[in-house]
Amino acid sequence: MSYCKQEGKDRIIFVTKEDHEAPSDAELIEDDPDDPYEDHGLILPNGDINWNCPCLGGMASGPCGQQFKDAFSCFHYSKEEVKGSDCVENFRSMQECMQKYPELYPHEDDNDSAPSGGADNAPTESTSADSLPTSSPDSTPAATESPAAS
Repeated sequence: MSYCKQEGKDRIIFVTKEDHEAPSDAELIEDDPDDPYEDHGLILPNGDINWNCPCLGGMASGPCGQQFKDAFSCFHYSKEEVKGSDCVENFRSMQECMQKYPELYPHEDDNDSAPSGGADNAPTESTSADSLPTSSPDSTPAATESPAAS
């Protein structure tokens, strides 16, 4: 015969083999379409960011999770003509945090031709994506050779 007992905050239910053999009469609750933990993709129906989306690869958690959320939120909600151009400081903060944890956030472009940031590395056209173009005479040819981003 099954029975329950309370131990502090926990309720312990003991059931018999016969209890398990009988079909369940539990009523299933219908899925809530507004459940933020449901699989909705990156953007929820209300326009918010789904931080639980597997597409983020766990970036929203961990030691730099808050910096990632700040930078990604800034970019997502940016109203600037060049989307995200107002978020440079947020992305810089996230990058600085990630550099403190190279075992968790490995540098993926080790095999690329982009400079690794050494003092004697001259900037080239393959600088990082978060660099903004400048209007110096040295960078003008590079800016005119590549098509403008939309």
